[in-house]
Amino acid sequence: MRLERALDINAPADRILNAFFDAGALRAWWGVTNAVTTPRPLGPYVLEWSPSELRDEVLGPLGGVFRGTVMQFESGSGFFVADVFWLPPDGDPIGPMALDVAVTEGEGGATRLRLTQSGFDESVRWRRYYEVVGLGWDRALRSLKHLLEYAPPNVAHNVP
Repeated sequence: MRLERALDINAPADRILNAFFDAGALRAWWGVTNAVTTPRPLGPYVLEWSPSELRDEVLGPLGGVFRGTVMQFESGSGFFVADVFWLPPDGDPIGPMALDVAVTEGEGGATRLRLTQSGFDESVRWRRYYEVVGLGWDRALRSLKHLLEYAPPNVAHNVP
């Protein structure tokens, strides 16, 4: 099973990629509380969210830690994170998964962002995870687009 999203953002490719690795930007568009990310092969990609007050009937409280290892990073092109696991506040981890983010600059200043998250085990928890994370990605990517296109630099945490 995989989740795929594509979005045009009026920002340079490197600025979009930097927003996936800059802790201030990640807080602004994805709502993380902590981030340890290194954009290079074998670098960590670890994000943390506070546990949600809302409790999903299958997954329990949302939030927790999303962690993986950056296997590939190409400036202006994208990155690939392998060995990804979601560690919820309660319950067993979900994984392994992969996260692939690619950017392609087009004419007129728009850059196409393509995001693919993959990995699956035949279970109710995995199916529910993809339902919930799909909605979360939709919301987060809209927020990323808004941050990079409309927010003043001081609000955008000076994402280069």
